[in-house]
Amino acid sequence: MGSRKRQPVEGDAQRVQANREELVERIARAIHEDGTVEPLKGILLRHSSSPTELNPGVSDPAFSVIAQGSKELYLGEERYRYDPYHYCLGTVELPVASQIIEASKERPYLSLRLELDPALVGSVMIDSGHTAPPNHIDVKAINVSRLDAGLLDAVVRLVRLFDSPNESQFLAPLVTREIIYRLLIGKQGDRLRHIAVLGGYTPHIARAIERLRENFDQPLRIDDIAREIGMSVSGFHHHFKAVTAMSPLQFQKQMRLQEARRLMLGEHLDAASAGYRVGYDDASYFNREYKKLFGVPPIRDVERLREAAGMSAGQGAD
Repeated sequence: MGSRKRQPVEGDAQRVQANREELVERIARAIHEDGTVEPLKGILLRHSSSPTELNPGVSDPAFSVIAQGSKELYLGEERYRYDPYHYCLGTVELPVASQIIEASKERPYLSLRLELDPALVGSVMIDSGHTAPPNHIDVKAINVSRLDAGLLDAVVRLVRLFDSPNESQFLAPLVTREIIYRLLIGKQGDRLRHIAVLGGYTPHIARAIERLRENFDQPLRIDDIAREIGMSVSGFHHHFKAVTAMSPLQFQKQMRLQEARRLMLGEHLDAASAGYRVGYDDASYFNREYKKLFGVPPIRDVERLREAAGMSAGQGAD
């Protein structure tokens, strides 16, 4: 009788391992070279044959799974690491930094990112009866949890649809809803619910973050923001950091520097002009802050990014 009880466990383990291997094989088949592709709308695949440097960016509400390799993500001073046995759930647009830790030509880093639409998350919540709790609580914007068998199985079925364009139009939305449902009933259910509630934040922090994002180039007046959302200054600082893992000043600074980087890359502004556009009157201070975040001065950083983009374009043409 003992052997009968163990058989389902062994069978489950074999099925999970088969799913992991299939996920690697199908993603590798869908993206052969370093870079990112979008085989279906809202689903992004990443391939990297080597580790990467720590790269600041802006997160989107998304569910991320690694088929092979590992990655680290930094939100403020907090670090999150995930791999094929864990998934990452991000619920808001925030300045983050990330780097691929494990990758090689023989075993490249392979990942899938599913963008999460707040309206769709809300629809699944209502249809499944797993609505948000009545009392809003501060929940970190990003976290990592173990990838269970049911969630992995749904991800594999979604990836299989890459080979079936006609079927994917009907089935991909259904499998996506299943993934959201499984996230709702899992350990990160509360975090996922916050995507559907005011874009992922508790109401008071939602208003504060929206104001900071819209007016990041303006002087920061903490007293005014705290008064507008009906909180004390100390209370505002506490709740803001509980959700974003950074202070309002750190948040504003990172948003400014990310936008300056975009202006120099996308609109070919010089460093002084980009710094002025995002709220820095002192060019030397802007340069120091930029180097502190990105590791090199603005001009060198932009040159490096353009060279990397040119190399990627050249590889893609071969």
